[in-house]
Amino acid sequence: MKIGIYSGSFAPVHKGHIKIVREVLKSKSVDKVLIVPTKEYWDKKINYSLKDRINMLKLYETKHIEIDTKLNNTNGTYELLSKYQSKHPNDEFYLILGADNLTQFEKWINYRKLLEYPFIIIKRDKQGCSYIKKRMKELNKTNYIILDIPNIEISSTFIRENINNPKLLRNKIDPRVYNYIKNKAIS
Repeated sequence: MKIGIYSGSFAPVHKGHIKIVREVLKSKSVDKVLIVPTKEYWDKKINYSLKDRINMLKLYETKHIEIDTKLNNTNGTYELLSKYQSKHPNDEFYLILGADNLTQFEKWINYRKLLEYPFIIIKRDKQGCSYIKKRMKELNKTNYIILDIPNIEISSTFIRENINNPKLLRNKIDPRVYNYIKNKAIS
């Protein structure tokens, strides 16, 4: 089975995150996507507990979308993928990442070993196909797929900053996620 690994803070999950997951599945690049909310994130402060982020992501779980609840505290993406690979040696794991992550890819823990895994790279407005291909050549990487998914202009930071203004969030966050945040008073 081909499994896409989509890791991040998801603090909170928004429609842009889910659009990426659905489009990756629609592309038939993988059979399943495993979403992994990280306990810590190297370059940002996370406002929501891991439990709350998992609960919000669970609203999207299907037979093709699974939310990880066990490997959320690994030391970097390579460790995460290698643990999945050792548990499921017959499956093929793909790292799903936005092209914007390529700008600082060399700062990732064990980034050279991570290059052994195939990537599914999502184009960004500022990082198109030519940029991605150039970066992959610089990294000496050939096993990757580029997906052109129209960018939704949204960030989790925007949601956190505007959680008390539901009109601003109407097209950016699922009402179930919004209600979870409001009901838990975790804004």
